Amino acid sequence: MNLQKVDLNLIVYLDVLLREKNVTRAAEQLGITQPAMSNILRRLRSLFNDPLLVRSSEGMTPTERACELQPRIREILSDVGTLLEPRTEFRPYSTSRVFRIMTSDYAEATLVPRLVKALRSEAPNVILDFLTPSDVSYRDMEQGRVDLAINRFNEIPQSFHQVLVWRDTFSCLLSAESPHLHRFNLKNYLKAQHVWVSKTGMGVGFGVNPEKSGGLGSIDQALQRLGQKRQISVFTRHYQMPAMLTANKDLIATLPTRVASLQAQNNPQIVVKEPPFFIPEFELKMAWSPLLQHHPAHKWLRQLIIHVARQIMTEEDAKLRQ
Repeated sequence: MNLQKVDLNLIVYLDVLLREKNVTRAAEQLGITQPAMSNILRRLRSLFNDPLLVRSSEGMTPTERACELQPRIREILSDVGTLLEPRTEFRPYSTSRVFRIMTSDYAEATLVPRLVKALRSEAPNVILDFLTPSDVSYRDMEQGRVDLAINRFNEIPQSFHQVLVWRDTFSCLLSAESPHLHRFNLKNYLKAQHVWVSKTGMGVGFGVNPEKSGGLGSIDQALQRLGQKRQISVFTRHYQMPAMLTANKDLIATLPTRVASLQAQNNPQIVVKEPPFFIPEFELKMAWSPLLQHHPAHKWLRQLIIHVARQIMTEEDAKLRQ
């Protein structure tokens, strides 16, 4: 196809159409009339030889071809936007930018305090808006409304960029008066009552079904592979809870090692023990929209987060060698 004969403004129009999935709303956003927008859609259908948007019971629905095009178009427009931006050096110390970061409760407990400390030194005027997984959808991220997501992801759109922050194992929190403390084997682990704590993925969460242990996460899946099932008495999505709950000597909480260690540091009433069975480690990742890939402030923040994570891991390794 001869690009000189193609109106490249059509790419901008298609981006808005696919985002709004509504001709009238797209026209309003672009400041043109609805008939003009309908005419543009006809031109786009001819250009791509595809309907792109079709009517359904839910309104206008993108075709398979449109779904393939959307992330690529967003990335192209992002690159063009970066190309046209004035070449100004990003200065962290003077910026007052707001960064919106979706973090799991686990990341807030382990990574965020050190990140905030680093930011107070390097970028004291930055404003941080931390959101929970229930506050954010992948659509919010795709459109750049959220700068970053730091979480344990079961799945993530292929168009997103992502990087490993760190890996973590699991540990158990027990009361110092637990009857199982000195004979902490699988048999006694299964005899005890347990605290379940987790919140991964994105979007609004719903109550769990205790009967479907395989769907409760990696700990229960590891037990299921052994043909076993633990007795869960308390379900929570907050990592601050286990330290308080395991003060009850009949309760055990199995949770990420970094959180367990932090909670036991200044609490002589709880003890950290290694699980009496194998649980695979998990990955904490950072993900972001292709729209923000080349933004100088965004690149700086991503690099700072990885730097802080590496510092934490180096300190942990040093403690283990002592």
